[in-house]
Amino acid sequence: MSQEDKNRYSDEELKEFQDLINEKLDAAKSELSYIKESLTRTHESGTDTTQGALKTLEDGADTMEKESLSQLAARQQKFINNLENALVRIKNGTYGICIDTGKLISKDRLRAVPHTMHSIEAKLNKRS
Repeated sequence: MSQEDKNRYSDEELKEFQDLINEKLDAAKSELSYIKESLTRTHESGTDTTQGALKTLEDGADTMEKESLSQLAARQQKFINNLENALVRIKNGTYGICIDTGKLISKDRLRAVPHTMHSIEAKLNKRS
């Protein structure tokens, strides 16, 4: 039976994707924790002894760094949520099925972007 004839992945195939997602989830959570620690350190690193223009420059740099880290943390949290949602789809049997075409998403695409809900065909059609 070819992949195109199948309407879902086997339990064994789903287990492979579940393991991959769990690995990525652990790494993403670790990275988010590091980003949050960096944010905390940036927040606590302000010095009261610096004066004048130098203090203003440091405050501006600190603010930019905080904003950058906050955006990074938000993106990382979104990625974690997407991975967790993919695990839910594995449990309910809808993982790997394109929400636009109803066809199976290729294994290569799922390995590259395990949280995707769109086949490459559907993704390219959306850009047009």
